[in-house]
Amino acid sequence: MQRHFLQELEELKSRLVRMGSLVERAVADALRGLFDRDVEAAHSVLRQEVEINAFEIEIDNGVVDLLALHQPVATDLRFILAGMKINNDLERLGDHAVNIAQSAISCAARPPIPIPPDISRMAEITREMMKSALDSFIHSTPALSRKVLALDDTIDEMNRRVASHLAGVIRSHPESVEQALDLMRVSRNLERIADLTTNIAEEVIFVAEAQVVKHQTDRK
Repeated sequence: MQRHFLQELEELKSRLVRMGSLVERAVADALRGLFDRDVEAAHSVLRQEVEINAFEIEIDNGVVDLLALHQPVATDLRFILAGMKINNDLERLGDHAVNIAQSAISCAARPPIPIPPDISRMAEITREMMKSALDSFIHSTPALSRKVLALDDTIDEMNRRVASHLAGVIRSHPESVEQALDLMRVSRNLERIADLTTNIAEEVIFVAEAQVVKHQTDRK
C-alpha cells in the first residue's frame, strides 16, 4: 500500500510538471504573438487552453483520490495540498496567457504603436519567474523560490509605469486608444502571471520547510 501511495505522489508531481510545461509554452506563444505580430502563435494559445483545462480536472481528481484513500500526514499531506493549489494557479496562468493572446490578435489587426520597454522587460522577468518557480518545485529548492518572491514587487512597479505611460499615449494620440488599451491589458496580465508564479513559489517553501510565507509580503 505504501509503495502504491508513493507512486501516486510521484504521478501527481509528474502531471503538475507536464502541466507547467504546457503553461510555459502558452505564455511564450502569447508573447511571441504580441511582439512578432504572429497571429498564428496567438491562436495556438487558444487551442492549448483546452489541454491545460483537461490537465486541471485530471489533477483535481487525483488529489481527491489521494486524500480519500490514503489519509496522508506531515510532508506528504503538505505536498498534496500544495499540489492542489499549484494546479489551480497553473490553470489561471493559462487563462492569462489566453488574455495576452487575445490582445495580441487585436493589436495585429490595427496599425502598430511602440510597445513600452517595460512590457518587454516584464515579459522577460515573468518568464524567468515561471521557470524558476517550476524548477524549484521539480527539485525542491526553496532558496530558488525565494528569489522568485523578491521579483514580484519589481513587476508591480513596472505595471504602474506602463499604465501611466499608456495613459499619456491615449491623451496625446487618441486615434491609438484601442492599441494602448490592449497593451495595458497585456501589462496587467503579466502582473497577474507574476502574482500566480509567486503563489507557486510560496507553496514550494511550504512543502519543503512547513513555513507559510504568504502573509509575510505586501502582495494582494
